[in-house]
Amino acid sequence: MHKLIFALLNHKPPSRRRRQAGFTLMELLIVISIMLILMLIAIPNMLNLRSQANETSAIQSLRAIYQAQIQYQTNYPANGFACSLQALGGDTSAGPPSAQSAQLLQHDLSTGSKAGYTFNITNCQKTTVNNQDMYTSYEATAVPQAVGKTGHRGFCIDMTGEIKADPAGGTNCTVPIQ
Repeated sequence: MHKLIFALLNHKPPSRRRRQAGFTLMELLIVISIMLILMLIAIPNMLNLRSQANETSAIQSLRAIYQAQIQYQTNYPANGFACSLQALGGDTSAGPPSAQSAQLLQHDLSTGSKAGYTFNITNCQKTTVNNQDMYTSYEATAVPQAVGKTGHRGFCIDMTGEIKADPAGGTNCTVPIQ
């Protein structure tokens, strides 16, 4: 009997389930709130980085157009410079290069659109020599497709090779680029 009383006095009732490892609802809400705050800070910075990358790509593309123009003028001296991106571009499978399809630019650039910018060759001046039009000057432009989103500034280059920017995103390029 003594043993029975001792057993009853020392008997512990079955405990509730042990607490499982994991986060409480409040802890999860705090973590999610912190992640949302970080995302709200990071997303505008990411968009700004993208537009900066697009601007850098536009500047490099204008340099490629300038180099293609020099090659075009060398290969087709009777024509001078090309007055269209299509004349600088062209498909290599369509046959040998010609003055109308010199195959000097990448396809996406010769179509006039690349990395959030629209490219064009404008302000072509020509003279006529022996009944042949010869373009003596040009200006290549790059403007953002959506100012403030795909880029902030517009860019221009001419036959001198100097790239200038338009801070408003257009083609009124007055600010020299270093």
